Amino acid sequence: MVFRGTITAAPDFDPSADAEALYSAMKGIGSDKEAILDLVTSRSNAQRQEVIAAYKSNFGKDLIDDLKYELTGKFERLIVSLMRTPAYHDAKEIHDAVKGAGTNERCLIEVMASRTNQQMHDMVAAYKDAYGGDIEEDIIADTSGHFKKMLIVLLQGTRDESGVVDADLVEQDAQDLYAAGEEQWGTDEAKFIMILGNRSVTHLRMVFDAYEKIAEVSIEDSIKSELSGDFERLMLAVVQCIRSVPMFYAKRLYKSMKGLGTADNTLIRIMISRSEIDMLDIRECFRLRYETSLYNMIKDDTSGDYKRTLLNLCGGDDDLAGEFFPEAAQIAYKMWELSAMTKVQLRPTLRPAANFDPAADAQALRKAMKGFGTDEDAIIDIVAQRSNAQRQEIRQAFKSLLGRDLMKDLKSELSKNLERLIIGLMLTPAEFDAKMMRKAMEGAGTDEHALIEILVTRSNEEIHAMNAAYQNAYKKSLEEAIQSDTSGHFCRILVSLVQGAREEGPVDVERADADAQELADACNADSDDMEMKFMSILCTRSFPHLRRVFQEFVRCTNKDIEQIIKKEMSGDVKNSFYAIVRSVKNQPSYFADRLYKAMKGLGTDDRALIRIMVSRCEVDLFNIRKEFKETHDVSLHEFIQGDTSGDYRKTLLMLCGGED
Repeated sequence: MVFRGTITAAPDFDPSADAEALYSAMKGIGSDKEAILDLVTSRSNAQRQEVIAAYKSNFGKDLIDDLKYELTGKFERLIVSLMRTPAYHDAKEIHDAVKGAGTNERCLIEVMASRTNQQMHDMVAAYKDAYGGDIEEDIIADTSGHFKKMLIVLLQGTRDESGVVDADLVEQDAQDLYAAGEEQWGTDEAKFIMILGNRSVTHLRMVFDAYEKIAEVSIEDSIKSELSGDFERLMLAVVQCIRSVPMFYAKRLYKSMKGLGTADNTLIRIMISRSEIDMLDIRECFRLRYETSLYNMIKDDTSGDYKRTLLNLCGGDDDLAGEFFPEAAQIAYKMWELSAMTKVQLRPTLRPAANFDPAADAQALRKAMKGFGTDEDAIIDIVAQRSNAQRQEIRQAFKSLLGRDLMKDLKSELSKNLERLIIGLMLTPAEFDAKMMRKAMEGAGTDEHALIEILVTRSNEEIHAMNAAYQNAYKKSLEEAIQSDTSGHFCRILVSLVQGAREEGPVDVERADADAQELADACNADSDDMEMKFMSILCTRSFPHLRRVFQEFVRCTNKDIEQIIKKEMSGDVKNSFYAIVRSVKNQPSYFADRLYKAMKGLGTDDRALIRIMVSRCEVDLFNIRKEFKETHDVSLHEFIQGDTSGDYRKTLLMLCGGED
């Protein structure tokens, strides 16, 4: 295994001199924390063990006890943890996870899913030595069900590491997994446990590819739909580690620091355990996925000596668009390949109501708005539980039976965000998109993000319908409106997209490879020529074609298309191309990110929240929910609940369709 760590053995190492330096740093009143952290983070773990032994020999004292006495808080936890051997550090993490009040399932999952056979065996022995107990017995006592069974299988450290792959067994395993899940009612969890817990990494990567061809969904999507709770999270972690351990840890690190507060135990555990293994690859995967360096995120999220120690372990900042390390380039290429192979089954959260009676609904809505006061609950229960096609029938029935305009009545009875949300639901999708485009351009300032989001994510047919609806409602073409409200290359991009002329159909491999080379060559041209070349390809080619283009772009340049856009472009042009790339890669993930940004921090971008919830609830909001939970470690339902209120919140939660 190639060394990809950031902490290496110090040259000219003298354990006695180091022991003396640490003793001096802790002698007297106060302690020299900088001297301590600089020394500890510039020695390998093996060298630190020699320093511990030299400290006891020279001074008759326990170095770890002295460090605990002199240091405090997170900094103390970090330094003391660095002084333990990897096996004893893992043993302590597992012990802390299963002992005391509650169980830290996420710690169990992270450690058990990512360790090699040898690391497992060493941890079991260290646990016995440190705590006098049996780690397997303690895990069994503190967990249950299939989650417990899979943990015990992983704990045995018996995964095949021969490197030999049997092609027939690959096909058989893929078929068995399909039969155990997607093909039948209910799930044969034992089959998942047996195969994912024992087969080799190389074998399982081939199984996952074969599975995708059989099931037409990724193994991850099958696990999400077939399993649940901690067992689901454990199996997903195993799959992620089979695909790429560095990417698994990049995601864990991001989740430990994003949002309010920091999961310091997770941050400490990963930075220590990977600093002498694959931290360089984790840094690259982090940059690849989150468009920022791990170094900068640590710097922004931590402080003091704790921060400085973590940054030493991180080992350096990464240029945002520098070339990939080999491992990260392979991962980037594979990510695009998986994106191209995966046929995502789009799932709505809102479906047509059974036993639908438009006349009865029209009468019920009139009753809810008649007389003094308004029965908002009755309105919400009808509007938020009918499909858009059914709502159009209700609009017609309301006018036919009562001679009244339902939209006008709703506007007069409701107010603020609830009114905007209910009216948005009552419009046809084309009318709603046209209205959202109009709102994005009217008045002082332009909502460029809304223009980009709508035009990038709509199909040709939806764009044509929106154009017609805009002309009908505002007596002006949408193209003219865009041209009068935007300028430069950004205007050209929007005008190109509003034609609704994106190519459709399968990938032309030869042409895609040529497009990738053209994009690579354009990166060396001046900014105007580069942007025009990107526009000519990104705004016109089909999404399946672009997936292949972006995959080959990695091969041509050893860089990722997202990073190039981030570094070489700016403003609305950058945002437009970036949105296209994100949508091509994973459109539900793009919308999940837009929803997160609409609600995080102070204030809510209600227009964006309403726009996405209304436009996606009958398309792919279930998929968006899953991506939201996966990326942000909190459910969309929970986020909406905490960020909105009243009847507006009730309606949004009904559209959301449930808690994850």
